[in-house]
Amino acid sequence: MSVVGFDLGFQSCYVAVARAGGIETIANEYSDRCTPSFVSFGQRNRAIGAAAKSQVVTNCKNTVQGFKRFHGRAFSDPYIQSAKSKLVYDLAQMPSGSTGIKVRLTEEKVFSIEQVTAMLLTKLKETAESALKKPVADCVISVPSYFTDTERRSVIDAAQIAGLNCLRLMNETTAVTLAYGIYKQDLPAPEEKPRTVVFVDLGHSGYQVSVCAFNKGKLKVLATAFDSELGGKDFDDILVSHFCEEFGKKYKLDVKSKPRALVRLYQECEKLKKLMSANSSDLPLNIECFMNDIDVTGTLNRGQFEEMCAGLLAKVEGPLRSVMEQAKLKKEDIYAVEIVGGASRIPAIKERISKFFGKELSTTLNADEAVARGCALQCAILSPAFKVREFSITDVVPYPISLKWNSAAEEGLSDCEVFPKNHAAPFSKVLTFYRKDPFSLEAYYNNPKELPYPSPTIGQFVIQNVVPQASGESSKVKVKVRINVHGVFSVSSASLVEIVKTAEGEEPMETDQAAKEDEVSVGCVYTGCEWIKAGFVTEREIISGKMIMQDKLEKERNDAKNNVEEYVYDMRDKLHGVLEKFVSEADRDAFSLKLEDTENWLYEDGEDQQKQVYIDKLAELKKLGQPIYERYMEAEERPKAFDELGKQIQMYMKIIEAYKTKDEQYEHLDELEVTRVDKQVNDAMVWMNSKMNQQSKQDLTQDPAVRVTEIQAKTKELYSACNPVVSKPKPKVEPPKEEKTENGPVNGKEGTEGQPCSPDKTANEGTEQATAENKLPEMDID
Repeated sequence: MSVVGFDLGFQSCYVAVARAGGIETIANEYSDRCTPSFVSFGQRNRAIGAAAKSQVVTNCKNTVQGFKRFHGRAFSDPYIQSAKSKLVYDLAQMPSGSTGIKVRLTEEKVFSIEQVTAMLLTKLKETAESALKKPVADCVISVPSYFTDTERRSVIDAAQIAGLNCLRLMNETTAVTLAYGIYKQDLPAPEEKPRTVVFVDLGHSGYQVSVCAFNKGKLKVLATAFDSELGGKDFDDILVSHFCEEFGKKYKLDVKSKPRALVRLYQECEKLKKLMSANSSDLPLNIECFMNDIDVTGTLNRGQFEEMCAGLLAKVEGPLRSVMEQAKLKKEDIYAVEIVGGASRIPAIKERISKFFGKELSTTLNADEAVARGCALQCAILSPAFKVREFSITDVVPYPISLKWNSAAEEGLSDCEVFPKNHAAPFSKVLTFYRKDPFSLEAYYNNPKELPYPSPTIGQFVIQNVVPQASGESSKVKVKVRINVHGVFSVSSASLVEIVKTAEGEEPMETDQAAKEDEVSVGCVYTGCEWIKAGFVTEREIISGKMIMQDKLEKERNDAKNNVEEYVYDMRDKLHGVLEKFVSEADRDAFSLKLEDTENWLYEDGEDQQKQVYIDKLAELKKLGQPIYERYMEAEERPKAFDELGKQIQMYMKIIEAYKTKDEQYEHLDELEVTRVDKQVNDAMVWMNSKMNQQSKQDLTQDPAVRVTEIQAKTKELYSACNPVVSKPKPKVEPPKEEKTENGPVNGKEGTEGQPCSPDKTANEGTEQATAENKLPEMDID
């Protein structure tokens, strides 16, 4: 089972995986752990990530970025209409009313935001599979804490289109708190006062703050606040506007009229912003051939930049104050303030946050990778494949959620707040209604002012199959509402409660009709996002699959073309280098001409051919080039092969010579077998000398007289025939048992009369014999 966390950022993405050694942020094919959130569409295929970002200037109309903020939004949304004018690429309305992205492949095409996000997720999935060497399905994906129900559902659909099973949509700030807390060994015990830490996440397009209470083995998010209109992108916008105005006055250029020039300016302004975070001196901005072949230049320093961004910097304190008020905390209650996110590196922002809390900021977490690592940790906790330290996570509901319905008793609309702001999540509640007929519940956010979304409606839930009691009275209906792990609101179930009549004197008994398999079904119609309907995801999955296949075929076609080009350049160099001696002058000239013709063909008629055409063209070239290359390889390997055979022959000749001189090591060998070995060794030597003579007379431009494979086969044949004979072990000689019994009495009895007994021999052998024969006489030795 895969354990993967995806930080799906506005500008860049990170992938973290759980391994035996812990959590690791993995690199993509460019050896970079950061994958840009870019998707570029070409005539035949797509480029995603770093490859797409490199096309942002050359193919600006078909390279999309920053699309995460359009999730779950209708095309008529004021936010979309406002953002549309600032984009280089085009947005369009989908048939369902949602926002789509218009690009040109072979023809003009509109993709939904879910499809484009799915393309990016597919790329991240491939990166994870490449690192883990196994398929990836289960994952945890991050979303901003301020995402509404509709936006969250849209991200889940995108994951499904990408073939991922999202175990949890995790709020970015919650992922950061988990990455921070799970490794801490010094947290207070569960019964003690918790440690309170504030987390500030300022990314490319959003500003989020959360305050969290830590105890050993658990974390509880107390409150969250945010500003979805404050991020690194907004600082870039101010710089771009400044230089557009400056270049307009200085060079009379209308930068905003040229999308390509605007994209280049954004890139340079982003670099300048990063440089200003490290330097307070005047810094230059230079762009060559910017517009109409004009080189432009400008300068800016940190002080001027902060002055220009005063309005944005003033917005930093709002969420900080809000989160403290919601959690009812004082500044002295805060243990630490941890900052993450790329834009948190801007000195003026750090200064304001530090000043607000009156303490030094903590940067113990990796500002870029903390979210992905937290997601991977959550996935490991949810996975049975890993054993993770017990750690419970309690998140919060970012906006208050209410239900409204038509009330039969009050003859009008009734409503009820089911989940107040900062209520614990995930969480379920059961509501009881008395009804005779089916009825509907409408879920909505009851404080539209703090919602970064035009419609407060979440969805309408129809409770079906409701019938009156047998007596005609209203039935009791229990409705279970839930905020799930994704932060999505739903009516999870509904059931009728039947009153069962009992014998006199006993209380009436309630039974849940669901137990009798008459469970009431709940139909859900999402009025907040009408385009999410049955078949939507399946249809998009099929389209996504086709595009992945098209990309794969295009990659194979390009690889086949590159193989031809590579072979042409490689062989052209080698024909006048290492292969020069192995080809005749006439053949070399003919082959060189063929290579030159192929190179010209590649850049003319062969520029855009089918994969098989390139494969055939390579085979045609190799038909001429392979024999030359083989002659070269034979000449390189042949001396080694002859040397190996010569060593074998010499070794066996020495053994035969030793046998003939009655060497003790080989005297046990069979004479007939040794004679046979002698003959085979002589034959091998004659064969080798003959082939070496033939080869020495052969011209290098001709095929060799003997191939390396033949020599290796001869070596193997000689080894197989001779080695079993010469390596035969000596037979083991065991002294016969009869000798011991005969020697016993000689030494024991007769030896005392007929011959003197050696004291040394008695000492050495007597011990062994005394144990074998107890009747041996004792001897006194002086």
